[in-house]
Amino acid sequence: MRILESVTEEIRKDLFTDAFAFRPLPPLGDGNALVRHAPWGLGRYTRWLPHALVTAFTALVAMGTLAERPSMSGLVLTLFVAVPLVTTLLRPVGAWWLSIGAVFVTAVIFGGGLWTPGGFVSHLAVMVLVTLRTRPRLAAEMWLITVAFQAFVSVAHGTGLHNDVFEMSMVFGVVLFVTAAVRAMRESKQQVAEQVAVTQVERSRRTVLEERTTIARELHDVVAHHMSVVAIQAEAAPYRVQDTPPELAAAFATIRENAVAALTELRRVLGVVRSENPDAFAAPEAPQPTLDDLDALLANVRSAGLTAERITTGSVRPLPQGVELSAYRIVQEALSNVLRHAPGATARVELSYVLGGLGLRIVNGRPDRLAKPSPGAGHGVLGMRERVTMLGGEMTAEPTEDGGYEVVAFLPVAPGEAAA
Repeated sequence: MRILESVTEEIRKDLFTDAFAFRPLPPLGDGNALVRHAPWGLGRYTRWLPHALVTAFTALVAMGTLAERPSMSGLVLTLFVAVPLVTTLLRPVGAWWLSIGAVFVTAVIFGGGLWTPGGFVSHLAVMVLVTLRTRPRLAAEMWLITVAFQAFVSVAHGTGLHNDVFEMSMVFGVVLFVTAAVRAMRESKQQVAEQVAVTQVERSRRTVLEERTTIARELHDVVAHHMSVVAIQAEAAPYRVQDTPPELAAAFATIRENAVAALTELRRVLGVVRSENPDAFAAPEAPQPTLDDLDALLANVRSAGLTAERITTGSVRPLPQGVELSAYRIVQEALSNVLRHAPGATARVELSYVLGGLGLRIVNGRPDRLAKPSPGAGHGVLGMRERVTMLGGEMTAEPTEDGGYEVVAFLPVAPGEAAA
């Protein structure tokens, strides 16, 4: 009994509550393949293709009905056939009720069989369109009520439940089942695509966070070095001056204490926030690489089979440690990508020392064989962009015309900024 009440309540909500609510069929979105691939700039018209198809189908059914009965009664019958079809574009559930009412009125006024050819095609098309536009369970509900309606009209006419009723019910059931299945498959594919997109976004976000963690660890050493120098110089300064005033000695002592405290807090905060191990920064880190280590890096990739050369232009000068570290890592990642994604290609590393900073260009040629699939494709570029953005620079990474790949970055350096 409860199951029957539940089913009745669901049918009431789906087919009776706000049955004629205004639910216009939206145009195709910009992401639709038909809109994106429309030729000759017809994308803005292609988005209305579903509306045009429904209108064209309605016109065909109407002309067929009128040709079958070219009279005033045929014109009325044509209206009964066409109006529900057009209404599906604006009020889908209401269109189904209009179709049921049109079939009933047609059977009463014109007599004869329950379904005229035009009425049958129109009602079936209305149910298909409603199924495509609403939840799948409406297909079952519309089928049940349509079968009950057929049985009622047949019994009322005194013809009984003949084979035509069962045949029509089977046709309606099969078509609606196929339509609901197609709609369910389409929704499943859409959900999978959305989930893949969300996963890709989350993966990119996680990659950026991991890269920021790496940058934080590396810059920790740079900042720690400077803070250590400040502490040491503040401690040694009073001994370099004879008869140091007590106020000056106290000031140097305060500077040293603040530098040591800042260094301790830096290690503690970075250790907790950026690492799963809170003691990760307790011990001193190894010296971070600079551009002076590029020759060793190139020798390393050459030993791995990559033909690489280095070209340096401009007046070579020491740069801030953060800039040199980021430049080294960008070159390192770019060369790693060449090894990973362009086997057999040659690479060239160009460094341009200019007045406003450092220019980098890492370019490789076309690979001579297919690369093995790499699950981390694209993540190295994210890391390079993160480093360049951190320094306020600019970067591009894109394929070249000859089938290779090129990474170009500019790391700005203020005129008065120099290496420590």
